[in-house]
Amino acid sequence: MDRRLLVKVMGIAGSVALVGRVRGAASPGRNTASAVTQTPQRGAPFLATSDGTRLYVQDFGAGRPIVFLSAWALDSRFWGSHMVALAAEGFRTVAFDRRGHGRSDAPSTGYDADTLAKDLATVLNQLDLKNSVIVAHSIASGEAVRYLSTLNRARVSKLLLVAPTTPYITKTDSNPEGVPVEMVTAMRQQVARNFPAWVHDNEAPFFTADTDPETRVWLKTMMLSMSLPIAVSFRDIASRTDFRDDLRAIEVPTLIIHGDKDVSAPLALTGARTQRLLRNCLLSVYEGAPHALPLTHRDRFLADVAAFSKS
Repeated sequence: MDRRLLVKVMGIAGSVALVGRVRGAASPGRNTASAVTQTPQRGAPFLATSDGTRLYVQDFGAGRPIVFLSAWALDSRFWGSHMVALAAEGFRTVAFDRRGHGRSDAPSTGYDADTLAKDLATVLNQLDLKNSVIVAHSIASGEAVRYLSTLNRARVSKLLLVAPTTPYITKTDSNPEGVPVEMVTAMRQQVARNFPAWVHDNEAPFFTADTDPETRVWLKTMMLSMSLPIAVSFRDIASRTDFRDDLRAIEVPTLIIHGDKDVSAPLALTGARTQRLLRNCLLSVYEGAPHALPLTHRDRFLADVAAFSKS
């Protein structure tokens, strides 16, 4: 098997996203607090979904809401420095740990796009967010577009997809541009067999050469804290989900930010195809940027998020 192609496939279904430059983050763990918020209430760290899953939520600032969705195996801490910067610019910044990630509950089911979209709806509805901008990185693009195609669109006025893995990863008769199922299966098996080794072997393509070692360690620690059965299940479901019809149904203005050196989600296979399916979408390509562009191109990314959210 061609190693370069295999490296692309390994990242594509759940693309390893990178952390912001926040140092000294606490090790992830489960918060066992019993208080669960079921009505809009700022400052309450947990919201309950319809199936009783508790989602850990961070909510800072005031103004137009920007809701951040994290990539596979990462959680809301990914967005810490971005939230600080944008809250200072007059935005309300919200990020939450997807079920099975970070401090949220980790049920054994519910990692399909429909359930994850309902979880996003839980956050938007219970915090009563309006005129929101969703910023979804990597695999989170799937739950974001499923939400906008099937649920209450009135709460979201703009969508920003960062290195999305949409529209459809696996090759089929109707999706000849996808990745052969044998390669997707091989990637899943490698993750399941030895996740720490897989993370180590695939670290370099997701960083730039000058990424500091502390950030690299923090990223890997966050990823490896996730339940492996959940990690494998989530990636597997995402790789088999076709989001083409969801994308065609979206009407809100959308911006795609993608790097032309993205190994995890190659631009031609994901971002460029996603743009062609959306009705009202611009594509901004960052020259030389990898999948980790919210980190490696942080200042430019923040400026683009702010400008898009203010327009």
